[in-house]
Amino acid sequence: MSFPDALRTLLAWEVAVGFAAAVAIVLALTPLVARLAPRIGGVDDRRDRPRVHERPVPRIGGVAIVVAIVLPAALLLGEEPRYLAILGSVLAVSALGLVDDIRGLRPRTKMLAVVLVALVPVVAFDVRFERVTLPLIGDHELGWLSVPVSLLWIAALANLVNLIDGMDSLAAGIVAIAAGSFALLAASFGRLDSAVLAAIVCGAALAFLRHNYHPASVFMGDSGALALGFVLAALAIDGVLKTAATIALVAPLLVIAVPILDTSFVVAKRLKYRRPPWSADHNHFYHRFMRIGYSQRRTAAYLHAWAALLAAYAIVLRFVPPRPGGDWDAGNAAVAGVGAVLVAATSVWMVYTLEILKARHLQALGLGRLVDEEREESVERVLTAGRR
Repeated sequence: MSFPDALRTLLAWEVAVGFAAAVAIVLALTPLVARLAPRIGGVDDRRDRPRVHERPVPRIGGVAIVVAIVLPAALLLGEEPRYLAILGSVLAVSALGLVDDIRGLRPRTKMLAVVLVALVPVVAFDVRFERVTLPLIGDHELGWLSVPVSLLWIAALANLVNLIDGMDSLAAGIVAIAAGSFALLAASFGRLDSAVLAAIVCGAALAFLRHNYHPASVFMGDSGALALGFVLAALAIDGVLKTAATIALVAPLLVIAVPILDTSFVVAKRLKYRRPPWSADHNHFYHRFMRIGYSQRRTAAYLHAWAALLAAYAIVLRFVPPRPGGDWDAGNAAVAGVGAVLVAATSVWMVYTLEILKARHLQALGLGRLVDEEREESVERVLTAGRR
């Protein structure tokens, strides 16, 4: 399907109604949930893990997001059993997150519970990807591995979104970008139902920014972050990964590359210093931006722009494939190559600015001319001074 055709698919009444309903429900329900939070212990007071805010903030805004997703999706997609299974699982994961927001749960307990909940759509309703298509290698069936791989994908993505939800507007913005991208990709593969659900998720996340943009009046908490990660993972499987196209594997990884890179770096850092991978610290991308001196709004804008660039490149590869029909196209390959250079250059700049990639690393790669030692040392002093 061409790009104009995909856009026309997104103009279907189901997509528009679902998006608008999600926006309206979040805008109306979030203030009510925020008022309820202090009465049930759903307030973030910085006691459980490092935060970047200075005052108590209601942290059960995810309840409004989940209601805004489940209600319109159930009405529009209720005739499809697999979507009812996905929505029921999202409710269960959100309830798990709500318990954690109010009473607290161990990270391993949450991870295990998410995997158990994911068994329902994965095993009972075949919400899993059954093949992997790789460039120059071809299409390969996963066989029995499709179940554990799909469970791992869902659990990992649920926790990725949860881990980046530590700063105003960051997680909501990235989810909105990812869901909007999945809506367009699903439409391009002729999967209207997945496009509808993705549009609903996009609308709910965008509307939540009204209350979550810095200075936030409410956080989504685990009740929202776990549920949004769960539904994004299901959307990636049902709307993109089930296809045989090569881009089916690449696109979701690009769309959610920022939380993947953030979590990978943080976990690697914790393992390097022999700390549990689920322990709390100040090494996420947004922590490092703010230690350098960026404001919360500027930090969120940079990370959102990075996520949007990666998602845009995934969409470009979908509609301008270098090898349409299996044969190389010089024009398409040139577009993809220019896009790859732009994405790589932006990513290198980001990781260098965050002091993940230091001058000595670039010099080892023969790129030492791009940096100077004096700048590296000054940034290092700022980072060191900001550590606790």
